[in-house]
This record gives sequence, C-alpha cells and structure tokens, in this order.
Amino acid sequence: MEITVKTAEQLRITPEEFELIKQKLGRTPNFTELCSFSAMWSEHCSYKNSIKWLKTLPRDGKKMLVKAGEENAGLMDIGDGYGVVFKIESHNHPSALEPFQGAATGVGGINRDIFTMGARPIASLNSLRFGKLNEAKTQHLLAGVVHGIGHYGNCFGVPTVGGEIYFEECYHTNPLVNAMSVGILKNGETISATSGTVAGNPVFFVGSATGKDGIGGASFASADITEESVQELPAVQVGDPFQEKKLLEACLEVMTTGAVVGMQDMGAAGIICSTSEMSTKGEMGMRIDLDKVPTRQKDMKAWELLLSESQERMLLVAEKGKEHLIQAVFDKWDLPCSKIGEVTDDGILNFYMNGVLEASLPAYELVLGGGAPQNDRPYEEPAYFKKIKAFDINAIAEPTNLKAIAEQLLTLPNIASKRWIYTQYDSMVGTGNVSTNGPSDAAIVLAKPTNKALALTTDCNSRYVFADPYKGAMIAVAEAARNIVCSGGEPLGVTNCLNFGNPFDPQVYYQFVHAIKGMGEACIKFDTPVTGGNVSFYNQGPDGAVYPTPTIGMVGLLDNVANKMTMDFKQEGDEIYLIGTQRNDIGSSEYVHKICGVEYSPAPYFDIDEELHVQKALGKMISHHLIESAHDVSEGGLFVTLMESCFNRNLGINISHDADKEKIRKDAYWFGEAQSRVVISISKAKRNDFIQLLEKVEPLECTYLGTVSNGSISINKEDWGNVSDWKEKYDMAIEKMMK
Repeated sequence: MEITVKTAEQLRITPEEFELIKQKLGRTPNFTELCSFSAMWSEHCSYKNSIKWLKTLPRDGKKMLVKAGEENAGLMDIGDGYGVVFKIESHNHPSALEPFQGAATGVGGINRDIFTMGARPIASLNSLRFGKLNEAKTQHLLAGVVHGIGHYGNCFGVPTVGGEIYFEECYHTNPLVNAMSVGILKNGETISATSGTVAGNPVFFVGSATGKDGIGGASFASADITEESVQELPAVQVGDPFQEKKLLEACLEVMTTGAVVGMQDMGAAGIICSTSEMSTKGEMGMRIDLDKVPTRQKDMKAWELLLSESQERMLLVAEKGKEHLIQAVFDKWDLPCSKIGEVTDDGILNFYMNGVLEASLPAYELVLGGGAPQNDRPYEEPAYFKKIKAFDINAIAEPTNLKAIAEQLLTLPNIASKRWIYTQYDSMVGTGNVSTNGPSDAAIVLAKPTNKALALTTDCNSRYVFADPYKGAMIAVAEAARNIVCSGGEPLGVTNCLNFGNPFDPQVYYQFVHAIKGMGEACIKFDTPVTGGNVSFYNQGPDGAVYPTPTIGMVGLLDNVANKMTMDFKQEGDEIYLIGTQRNDIGSSEYVHKICGVEYSPAPYFDIDEELHVQKALGKMISHHLIESAHDVSEGGLFVTLMESCFNRNLGINISHDADKEKIRKDAYWFGEAQSRVVISISKAKRNDFIQLLEKVEPLECTYLGTVSNGSISINKEDWGNVSDWKEKYDMAIEKMMK
C-alpha cells in the first residue's frame, strides 16, 4: 500500500509531522511504522504541545529519590529506609464513551505504574468531573464510573481512601476521570523502566494475552470528542482486576530473584511504547518477534500487536542465563510469560512477524524528550475575562434569608455528602486506612512497615482556574497543602493531572500556560516539587472546552500517626475559632454561581504568603496538641465548614458575629470562599496555652466564633434547628437525585 500524506492525516499525523518522519527515517515509512509514530507522537504519549512548559515546573527536592519523569511514577523519601511512590493519570475519553471500563482500566493502569517500580500499592484516590447531576446522561456516566472504580479497586485489593467530585455544565460531553495510586517500597529496591546496557539480554512479555481492545487509544485520547466518537469504541480497553492482582504479586516476587534488569507496564500505545521508552533509557535497541506475543484473537496484524492497549501486561528485560527464574515465577502465578526478543546495541527497534521484518524504527526518535516534536503554541487572553472583570459585588442584592440559602448550599451536589459514591468503594482493605475513626481533610494511611503515616489528597476547584488560571492553579496547590496540614501532616510532593481543552485554541492554551506558572510558583513556596503526572488535552465537546482543571495530587507525611488531626468537633462546650481573615468576597463561590446564577466572577481572595503563614501556625498548634479539630474553609464558605465539623458526632454550634462591625456582607461572611482560613476548636482547659502560642505566631488573625453545643444550631441567637435535620439534608441530597 502506498503511504501518502493523506494516510498520515487519517492517522492524526499532520503533513509537517509526516515530512519530519520521512527525514528522520531517510525514507517513507510503511503502514506499521506510520501507525507507531501516530501513537508515540500523539499528544497523549509525546506531550508535544506541553513539554516546553512542563519543564518550567520545580522538579527537584531534597527528598526526591528519582528525577521527575525519569520513571513511571514519582518517588520520595519518607525516612526509615522507605520511599513513597505516587502518580495521577487521566482516563477521560474512554470514560466518556464507556464509563465502567474507562474508569476501571484507569485504576488498573495507574496501579501498574506503581508496582512496576517495585512498590506495593496501598491506597487509591480519584478526582472526577461530570455535567449537571439532574441530567440523565450525567447520572448514567456517574453510575458507570463509580461502579468501574469500585469494581476494579475492590477486586484488586487496594483501598480507595479519598477523592473529590464536581458537577458543572461544561463537563456534560467530556467528563474527567483522574485516578491516583500510592505505594511503598524499600529504598534501593526500585526497578527501573530500562532495557539495561547489555546486548543479548532477553525481552519477556508477561501478563494477559493481547487482543484488539484499546488499539489506537493514545491517539484517540488526543482528539476532541464528537458525535462520531462512539464509532471509536474499540479504543476503550477491557480490564480484569483479578488478573492484575496476580500480576502484582508475580512482579513483586520476580523482583526478588535478581534476574530482572528492567520492567515497564504496557499502558498507552502498548508494545511500541514500552519497547521504545525502555530502549531509549538504556541507549539500546531491541529485536522483537511479534508472532511470539500471546494473543487472544487470531490473525492479529503487526500494527495491531504493536498498538494494542490490552490491560494487565508488562515488558520485562532479564539477565541472560536467568530466564528460568523469570519463567518459574510467572508459571507459579499461572500468567503468560513469553520470551519475545532480545536487547540489541544499535538503538533500532526491529519488529518481525514470522521472520518477516515489519518495522524498523530508531527508538530515540519515537519518544518524549527524544525525536518527538516539541511545539511552542501561541496563546492569547480569553475573551470572557472581560465579563469577569466587569463583575460588581454591589450588583448582587445582599440576602436576608440566610438560613434558606444555607439549606440550598448544603444540598448542592458540589457540597453535599458524597456518601452515595464512597460507600461503593472498599476503603478498609489492607487495614492501613486510619481515616475512618474520625474524618480528616486529607486521607490518612499507615506507611507500613514504618511507624509513619501518609496524608493524601486530590484538589482542584476548576471554577477558580477558569476565573484566573494563574491564581486558581496556585489555590489548587495551596488547598492540597492546607488539607494535609489540617490533618497533621507535612506536605512532601505533588503529582498533577492537567486537564484542558484543545491546545490549538490560543485562549485554551493561555489557560494552560498561566496555570503552569501559578502551579510552579506555589509548589516552590510550599516546597512540594512536581514528581510527574499527566497532561490531558482535547477535553471538549461541541459546546467548547471544559473548565481548565489542573488536578493536584499531593502526598504529605506524619512522622507520628498520633499527631493525626480530624475535622470533627469533639465535645459540647469546646470553643470554636477561625484562623485567617474574613473578606468581603463572594467571587467564584458556590453561592454566587449556583444560588445567584452568576457565571462570571473573579477567583476568590488569595495571598500565598498569608496562606503559608496560616499553615505554619496551624502546624504548630497541632504538634503542640493545643487543638481538638481543624477543617479548612472551602466550597460553601464558613457555614458549610462549621456544619461539616458538626456532623460526625452529631454536635451543634452556638455562633455569634457582627458582620456590620467587620464591614463584611452577610453572604460574604457565611458563604464566601476567600482562601487561607481554617476553623478549629479547642478545649477550655487549653485556652491559655493556645493564646500564648498565638502571640508567638503574630501577625495571625484568629477570631472567636462561639462554642460547640449538644446538637442545636444557633446563629446570632436565632434557632436554626437541630444538627440531625441538617445532616439528613446533607447526606441524602445526591442519593435522592440518583434515585
């Protein structure tokens, strides 16, 4: 078959890229080779439209054990000779078309990134975005995604310990499904994704047999979703969590044999990706016999075998002469294990089928950071910024019915209890989750076999980023750090999942560039280097792009799990304080957006130095054991924060304030989302010690709000009912909509 520019365009390769491929090869590629470039030079694999800006993120830190992007996941030192491995990735497009398998295989893929490095996964988290919950399509997608996450995670045996979910109209066509996994390993026992440097070493294919599911998934994820996308359903993979469980145990066992040189999971772009990336890292090549790859469908062509994204598969390079050790482990676990080739010293990937050379490709030219294009896209300020700048708080009538608004806010899907979702996840398998004996702002998981614990969170309010990409991305990092500090932890590092629209749209690319800048500045400030992550462009439908959503996955450390802090009030009579400053600000709040119906308003108030000061002061309060609870003010503002602190023990509040004296609107006081605020409670017995500490951490605004009650809700001496009534509304809101 003649290969032309039209062939290339059908494979989502631009005419310019086609010419570049011909230059690099010194000839016109055949179809199999062109398919390989299509996958490896897709946005999903090459980051060709983002790599320039990703390189500007802070990627070094004193506790980092591998460089950012060097391995399948980030690795940071937690002391006692152990490290934490973590990463977040997207599975957005597959989940939009087939929510159950799309979400399930997203969970499977991210866990493989963890255990292929030699770490045992101990916790999963997620970050989800859907359209309006009252729409049938959203309910279908939500039910499928939650079922997929729960099914795979529960069967695989890793607890889902945390996450976040938002519902906004812009995600109607293109939901976002971001999955994070965290694991523990002993320092020095990491397995690298490399071919090694010894020619002749055997290359093994291990794990599930290969089928046609997932073919073209990488390039499919690098295009807008349209009405015709459903025709590309074969691009969605099919997962088997029980097979992955066996693969996990087999991989961890085979690493103890001393026979493994390197290993990498087969994720996006399958065999072509793992062979090219491992070879490039070792500065070697490979000879692969594709007819030796175990298959579950007959007569698969060479390009299909190269691009298949069938799940639960690994590529493994072993030491020559120790093949029997590899084979014995995988035979024990009843998993396919086939020698499919060997390492070569010429830097070339030669793929054969029944002795016939089907493709000959220079490994380096295929990969991210190698020969793949690195584009510098133009950008311009979005036109809608004019509407945001025109916002006038005085145009919003100040409400008199605060209680009615509070009831509405507490039942909004973005705020209401996510119980319907998290009860479908097994959060206790493995006995490491210690969050269930009192909720914290971050999930707390024991870092066995050490005596330490990890604080884990995923955070991003994308409406803030939409309003101001630079400030909104800073807030995402700050809130993640705040959640970890509120839980008694010290922030360690970040993995990110950058979800944006089409990078060829200059206004979308502006959002991306400025979000990267804000994220980078915040990560430097909080000393949380970016260890790696994922970029997902083309998240848009016929009505335009999703909100820019740079999801932050952050890991923190508790040297002593006894320092864990929870968000719930503990007993009647405890005093309630607000750390941080109240602002006359309702920008981008749930209140102004959902209750007042204002689409365009500024991001909430944020000052990064003020934020850091609040977090450091809070950390001292917790380490000195002066406070009983800590819960940060976020969506829904102060009132929602107070109520969420009441619910776990069915306690109430008796709050008094004088908004007029503070010259703050009542809606801004109760429902505004200005940053850098935390609600804490203290026992009266520790008041003097608490006040002494406050004097040492000045200037820090700390306002007495009132006391914890036995269940009644009293606001400025007005009876707002009993906590049980508010809790029922909060708990049942999403369940009622899903029924």
